[in-house]
This record gives sequence, C-alpha cells and structure tokens, in this order.
Amino acid sequence: MNANIQQLIDQTKSKFGLDLYDLKRHSFHRYVNMFNETIYTLNMEWFPSHEAEPADDDVNPDGTAVIEVNLNTGQIESVIFVMDKTYAQHGVMFKRPYPVHVIQWIEQETGLIYGEHFHMHQKKKGELSFEEAIDGMKVTPSGRIEVKWNEHGQLMYFTHHGPFLAKTLLKAEKYALSLDKLENIAEQQVELFQWPSFEHNRIRSIYALEEIYVKNDGTGTLPFEIGREETHCIHMNEIIEWNEPLNNAFEKKEMNIHENISAEQAFSLEPSPDTFPISKEEQAECIKAARTFLAQKYPKDTGKWVLKTLHRDHGYIDAILKTNGQEGSGFMDKIKVFIDATSFEAVNYIDKKEMFQVCGILSPSQAASEISVSQKEAFEKLRERLELTPIYVYDEAQKHYVLCG
Repeated sequence: MNANIQQLIDQTKSKFGLDLYDLKRHSFHRYVNMFNETIYTLNMEWFPSHEAEPADDDVNPDGTAVIEVNLNTGQIESVIFVMDKTYAQHGVMFKRPYPVHVIQWIEQETGLIYGEHFHMHQKKKGELSFEEAIDGMKVTPSGRIEVKWNEHGQLMYFTHHGPFLAKTLLKAEKYALSLDKLENIAEQQVELFQWPSFEHNRIRSIYALEEIYVKNDGTGTLPFEIGREETHCIHMNEIIEWNEPLNNAFEKKEMNIHENISAEQAFSLEPSPDTFPISKEEQAECIKAARTFLAQKYPKDTGKWVLKTLHRDHGYIDAILKTNGQEGSGFMDKIKVFIDATSFEAVNYIDKKEMFQVCGILSPSQAASEISVSQKEAFEKLRERLELTPIYVYDEAQKHYVLCG
C-alpha cells in the first residue's frame, strides 16, 4: 500500500480509537469548490471487527465508522458512526460542559477560532452547528461545522465543510442600504410564475418576489443562488432554432459520474477537468448538441428555448435551457441537458415540467389559472412584507466577499 495512504489510515485509527475495527474499504474522491479548486478526499469505511459483513455492498453494519480526510489540508472533513453506535475505545470523547469542550476540539482540529471564523448557529441536546460570520453578519457561501455526540460524550458525527476564507477575502465597508433606496429594484423583482399546486393538482399563476443581492456600494446586484454552478458557468443566452425537425428520436443514455482516482492523482492534487474553461470551440459544439437534442425531443419548439448557461460537472457539460421571454415560466420551464465533454453529444436530460407530469402531479393539458392582479398591484400588496438583510456575498468578478443586502 502507498506509504501516504498507510500513514493516514494509521493516524485515523489512532485518533478515533478504532482498535476494535477493520478497514474494509477505502477510496479517493474529488470535487471542485466555489473557488474552482480541486479538493481531494480519502474515504474510509471501518467495520466493527465482530460484525459479519453484509451481503449488500451498499449497506454498512451499525457502528461502522465512515471517515473522510481532506488531502489538500490533511484535516478530517467528516466522521459518521452509522446509526449513532460506536465501539471506539479511547476515541474522541467530550467532557461537560459540552459546548466549551466541543468548541475547543473543533479549534484544535480545524485551526479556526471560535467567534472569529465560526459562530454558533444552532444548539440542541447532543448537537451543535456553526456557520461562518463576520461581525455578526452572515456570509454566503458559508463554511459550516456540525458535531453530534451520545449520552456518554462520545463523538457520533462531525462535518467540516468549506474553507472559511471570508475573513481573509473581505472588502470591509459600512452598511449603507435601506429599503426606500431599493424600491425600484424590489418592484422589478416581483415576477409572475406558473406554480404547481400539488394539493389541488393544478397550475396557479402567482406573483412572487425573486430574492436578489444588492451591492452595498450601489454598483449592481448578484444572483441570489450562489454556488459553483452559478459562479463558474458561461453565460450564453443563445436562442436555439432549426429549420426542420429530426426524424430520429432522442434516446437517453446511462451516465457515469464515478471517477476511478489513483493515489498518484490524489496526492499530487491533479486539477479536475471540471476546472478547465469551456473554449469558444467547445461552446459552439454545445450549441449544436443542444439544437440536435431539442429538434429530436421537441421538434415543434424551434425558437422557444434559450441556451442560458454552460458549466462543467463530473466529466459532462451541463447546458441549462429556459423558455424564450415567456412570462410565468420561472419555475417549471427549465431543461438541463447533459453533454458528453469528449464527444459533445447530448446523452441525458432533466425536464422539470415533464418530471412533474411523469410523477402524476400535473397533467400535460393543464392550463395556468387566469391572472386577476397586475404586477403593480402585486408589488403594493407585498411591499409591507419586504425584508432587507445585510450579508457578505462572494463576488466572483472581484474575488472578494462584498457587503450586500
């Protein structure tokens, strides 16, 4: 076995008191974070020595310790004792008063400082959760930490997600926003949606306020959903048209998002292909793939769909399609097409409206309810419910967390 792997296995066994356990499986995984960095992890599954190995490979015996180590930092990323049961001896055990000792252990494990990098989010019996914050203000995306323990103080669950970099990537500002300054933006955010009512099995036309981040310095806005998909996508806004439908129907293919990652790749922190930019030539191929897919699957819809964005994910290029300038389509009229990043062939898709129809929630022939309220009237009804909350948001263009509302 690779010496680096053996060292991590030995350290993990000692740290969590796994003398009565056998390491049954281990594997490498990788993901790309919001900073477009490739993060590698070593996942270990430790079975209690006295437990018979289950026939089903997807099932772990009660008390199994599933532990993941972040190879970029050398820190523990997650610990799970299955069904909150443990046979660990001399492992991680907290003393009363629990919050104080749990926080001290987190600081020791992560190198973070309580009150500076992470703050209490929720406190329950045998459970604490923490979030990233700056001067009492929330940040997004936010690092998160969660810890659970049993009645004896033994660690049952731990997860440490996110780099907690907001404090070092901060543009400090004095908060200057107020609702009266943002009324025009707020009114523009009131949109008409076709919303499925699952209880009554029908589509309702409703007005809703689409949340948005407004920059404190007045230079613009940032989208509300901030994640890697949003920050590292290519904005295309390409209307997809064709002259004639294609005769052959689209057939879904099985997708394989599992990667066989070698120890050499993991310990060298080889960049994932998902971090590579999508070239102009690749963008053109993706447009062709989206056009072929639509012409096969929705042959009468020429000009109806717009290719909004492209982004890489697990070896595929995901193409997001939305309807072209149609009101009320914000919720259901969305298609995600999965394009093979090598052959540039559409291999699978998710149609949100079709998904509801297949589940029997909505009928394809259902029409949305009639509109009896104008957008202006809707805004006036919503005005007194408006909320403006200060928050630090990661701005991909500036590579900083900026103050927003």
